[in-house]
Amino acid sequence: MINQVWLRTYCTLVDTGHFTKTAEQLYMTQSGVSQQIKKLEGQLAVQLLIREGKSFTLTSAGQVLYKKGKELLSSINDLELRIKEDSSTVGNISLSSPGSIGLKLYPELLALQKKHPNLTIEYAFAPNQMIIKHVQNKEIDIGLVTRNSLEPDIQFEAIGQEELVLVTPKNTINPSWQNLETLGFIDHPDASHHAQLLLGANYKLFTTVTQFTRTGFSNQIGLILEPVALGLGFTVLPKFTVHAFNRCDEVMVHRLPKAVFETIYLVSNKKNYKTKRVAFVESKLIEFLEEEAR
Repeated sequence: MINQVWLRTYCTLVDTGHFTKTAEQLYMTQSGVSQQIKKLEGQLAVQLLIREGKSFTLTSAGQVLYKKGKELLSSINDLELRIKEDSSTVGNISLSSPGSIGLKLYPELLALQKKHPNLTIEYAFAPNQMIIKHVQNKEIDIGLVTRNSLEPDIQFEAIGQEELVLVTPKNTINPSWQNLETLGFIDHPDASHHAQLLLGANYKLFTTVTQFTRTGFSNQIGLILEPVALGLGFTVLPKFTVHAFNRCDEVMVHRLPKAVFETIYLVSNKKNYKTKRVAFVESKLIEFLEEEAR
């Protein structure tokens, strides 16, 4: 690998055309400039300059090195500038969360992007474990999950909560155990877990969702409440999902005596450098969730 210090000295020498001027520009001695050029020639095993007293001309190898060397040094300088500039509101941000959290936060982030057009938001809905894996592999900048784990090099920071709610057809005023059995259960990928948390805390007879007749299923977060609105059954969902449903007035949301919340964790890779824009968006996510909790 070419020594960048020697390469920079060589390109500066060609630019100035004079050893003394190069030494002054680089705050070196003239002999120091000569030594670095000789070391560079030794490293490449080619002659770069034909010395003629105090002046010189370039060999064909010297001309090639100068042209390509200038391009390389310019690229390195550009990279250094980009890293140093590291703006809070310029660049791409990739993040992922379970669907319910995304229904709440994605519109907020789009409003943030509208305010800062040079900030590009890339949002994906995914299961908890997949998000953690993507953070581990440095495939996304920010992860939000509702379950933590003991993964190496992964940090979980609790930044908010989301309440779980029981949702029935609009005409179900009393969510008694008997009424729930009569209605049947609208299933979804996280339904068993959510029901275990909420129904397990509020109904003595509850053991598992298999106690109810399964009257529907959807794996699309925005469609889970459609069969509930049509009177086909009940389900348990995070609150953000219910608030995002465009026919919310056609279902009944029940807040049971024993409230149950899922913790929202910000997931980060301890080995990943955090840019200013990542820190900025993380602070905004925390702010959005704090406002929701008020």
